[in-house]
Amino acid sequence: MKNQNSYFYKLEDYNYILPEGFIARYPSEKRSLSKLLVLNKKNAQIEDKYFKDIIEYFRAGDLLIVNDTKVIKARFFGKKKDTGAKIELLIMDFIKDAVENTFLCLSRPYKRLNAGTIIEYDMNNYAEILEKKGEGKVLVRFHLNTDFLNFSQKYGHVPLPPYIKREDESIDEKRYQTVYAKNTGAVAAPTAGLHFNQELLKKLNEKGVNIEYLTLHTGYGTFAPMNVKDIRDFKIHSEYFEIKQEVIDAINDTKTKGNKVFAVGTTSVRTLEYVFKNEQKILKGFCDLYIYPGFEFKVVDAMITNFHLPYTSLLVLVSSFAGYDKIMKAYKHAISNKYRFYSYGDAMLIK
Repeated sequence: MKNQNSYFYKLEDYNYILPEGFIARYPSEKRSLSKLLVLNKKNAQIEDKYFKDIIEYFRAGDLLIVNDTKVIKARFFGKKKDTGAKIELLIMDFIKDAVENTFLCLSRPYKRLNAGTIIEYDMNNYAEILEKKGEGKVLVRFHLNTDFLNFSQKYGHVPLPPYIKREDESIDEKRYQTVYAKNTGAVAAPTAGLHFNQELLKKLNEKGVNIEYLTLHTGYGTFAPMNVKDIRDFKIHSEYFEIKQEVIDAINDTKTKGNKVFAVGTTSVRTLEYVFKNEQKILKGFCDLYIYPGFEFKVVDAMITNFHLPYTSLLVLVSSFAGYDKIMKAYKHAISNKYRFYSYGDAMLIK
């Protein structure tokens, strides 16, 4: 096992300089025509491809696991009942069966809100601030005359990440969602999956690649910066997940036959490693697994992921999987070759 002293535990190590304009503000014209950086984690070799070429790296009998969570319209703009001031609420974690439609939200502006503040959307639907939690967070109860998902579809907005810096548009309803999104509950897209289209999935299937699904409802905590000096001191957020026994059986069968398990996105990686760390006994619940250098991967052989922000647990995770030096080399290469970054950006295959 590697000596602990050779790992990178300082938060300051997980930084890089991204030139202005490299953050993708809109999706690529076609999902599978995003760029794909292929990184070999054994020898650090890098290849430049398009995402549609990813099929070249699969063999018949390999297993592809994706996250089928579906993003809800989790961002709401209403007006204070007493003053008419515009108030924005963003649900941080959506729980489908939340008691009395009560959620923890980010609010803007925060200072104008107090316990008891009423935010109106129409004559019959309003939100009530129950408690201020600090750091812009408020506990909110939505009083509705309809099902919450119906309300969100009518009044909600696509919860684009803060770094995109624009209002959501009609294109986002389709493109900030994977083509296999099924189980409603995320407030952030599992963005590595945005590059797949139905044609590519069909081609993988025809090649003999098995495709399985799990669900992890991505929360807003995925964007949280790591406000620690030593990454080992970071406490990661938890997110609700579900996985079927058939998926676990497929993983074990794939491993037994000597084939590879490909996981799409950090959400799938965390869920799979969490389940197997707990000896495959937990099939649903809250995943709070924090993966940082020194972690021993039991399930995932190859990972499909996007490029992540500095100082985040996501960058730490991919560095743990591929090796810190290799990831930094890959990011430097991506910047030199004008890859697009973050949620709507290009992809990386780590194999």
